[in-house]
Amino acid sequence: MATTDTDTSSNYRGELYLIGNYDTPFLSMIGGLNVGKRSQSFAFPLAQPYSVSSASQNVQSEDTSASAGTATTYTRAEDTNTCQIMKYDAAVTFKRQSQFGLMAGINTNHDNPVNNELMFQKQAALTQMAIDVEYSFLNGSYQAASDSSTAAQTRGIVTACSSNTVAAGSATLTKDIVDELLREMAGNGAKFRNPVLFCNAFQKQKISDIYGYAPDDRNIGGVNIKTIETDFAQMGIMYDNYMDTDEILIADLAFCSPVFVPVMFDGEDFVVDMVGGSDVLWVPTAVTAAQKGGFYYTQIGLDYGPEEYHGSITGLATS
Repeated sequence: MATTDTDTSSNYRGELYLIGNYDTPFLSMIGGLNVGKRSQSFAFPLAQPYSVSSASQNVQSEDTSASAGTATTYTRAEDTNTCQIMKYDAAVTFKRQSQFGLMAGINTNHDNPVNNELMFQKQAALTQMAIDVEYSFLNGSYQAASDSSTAAQTRGIVTACSSNTVAAGSATLTKDIVDELLREMAGNGAKFRNPVLFCNAFQKQKISDIYGYAPDDRNIGGVNIKTIETDFAQMGIMYDNYMDTDEILIADLAFCSPVFVPVMFDGEDFVVDMVGGSDVLWVPTAVTAAQKGGFYYTQIGLDYGPEEYHGSITGLATS
């Protein structure tokens, strides 16, 4: 429904603030809504994993080596994910768009920061898209679209971690638990090229408690651990409001990227190129009544490469 003159989003004086925690660190660190890979299919490959046998002292006698041997076949597999459709509508009536000078609340001489209601609604919708993508990329559960009535759902990186995951069993986070995950990742061949630990506020404070060392000072106290040195790599620490409180993710961002199926229509905003289509598109709807609007549309998924390069801790204590 279009925003009208009687809606709660009245015009007020004073500076405009978005209330709440709406940062999207994971999405921002892998390219945001403007940078990513492009696919011509909703389903796309993540990796083509294969393995060889465990190391051994594989020796043969001269006689055996001179005879015909038996060939070993090394098989490959394919890991995949899918893009999902995300659509956010915004519309404003002609009257609501016109009356930005009609003020509610305290009538002082401060300016109204919103003098274009449709632009404000569009920006809010784009913010909503970004935080929904952040949540999906972290926690999304996979579902392929078997028909047009089924919504495709991209698999999030926390959900994807199956080879490297430590069940904490409601224990409080400790260095031993983090070390256990790192050993598991190293044993399964994680590359540790650009590892970042993502956690919610509670576990971020635990990380600072575990790894922090505050030198004696009469004027300054406390620690804020942003990077830790491990046996395998230097690892950044990132607070992310969309991580579950009882979980920690170690993601190697060198292997993570948004994937877009470009929209093959022209719009008004975020046109990547006129031939190849747009990754995020604003589509204005036809004006058939006294309102104007449209919708943001994207076809987006997460490429995280081999899931063996990432790891998670689940079931941590939250109090």
